[in-house]
Amino acid sequence: MKRSKEEFERLLKIMETLRGPDGCPWDKEQDYLSLQPYIIEEAYEVVEALQKRDFEHLREELGDLLLQVVFEAQIAREREDFDIADVLEGINQKLIRRHPHVFQDKSADNSTEVRQLWDKIKEEEKEEKINSLMDKLSFSQTALNQACEVQEIAAKVGFDWKKTEGVIKKVEEELTEIKMAINEENSEKIEEEIGDLLFAVVNLSRFCRTNSEIALTRSILKFRERFKYIEKRVREKGQDIKEMSLEGLDSLWEESKIK
Repeated sequence: MKRSKEEFERLLKIMETLRGPDGCPWDKEQDYLSLQPYIIEEAYEVVEALQKRDFEHLREELGDLLLQVVFEAQIAREREDFDIADVLEGINQKLIRRHPHVFQDKSADNSTEVRQLWDKIKEEEKEEKINSLMDKLSFSQTALNQACEVQEIAAKVGFDWKKTEGVIKKVEEELTEIKMAINEENSEKIEEEIGDLLFAVVNLSRFCRTNSEIALTRSILKFRERFKYIEKRVREKGQDIKEMSLEGLDSLWEESKIK
């Protein structure tokens, strides 16, 4: 614990120096909003390391993500909005408040009961008046996560499928409607129907208790690794990938699945 405290304080000091008079020009130019893409990028790189089970990489990426938190907190300190101590105090209080089954006398015997208790506390914490259940949605999330959240909100009041079969049928229905839109060469309708299909697939993922964001990330990583294999094999053959036939590339793709 002592080492953690020392290293954390060292990180804060480094960040303060980077933003100081003799610091880094790039770091000094940053503000709250300019760091947004880096926060998102680092969060995804943490997920990528987890998907690859690359724990050495995970250690590094968690550090990069923590840097973004410290960076934002340093900017806030300079603006006298808040500082890192306020951030830490806030999350500490929230964790204690939202875990009364651990820190108080409430009971929760399983993860389902914990989630119900957590949601109830979150509702009580909201001060603003909400006119619609959908007003709870955070638009700062990715579209996949937003889709899942609105579906979960609706499901809590009973607006949900009863069985997986119904969700699968909806996916098939949306796919049929895309085919019709393509046959009609209606670009606006195609976009709408693709959106509906994605929404239905996210719903299927939610129904199967799978996170669609993580599932898609895994597929992207899998595609990347298989494509890298194709590139490697093409180089070994002394060929140019741009001159390869689709059949040749597809053959290497199939080969990559069993390597």
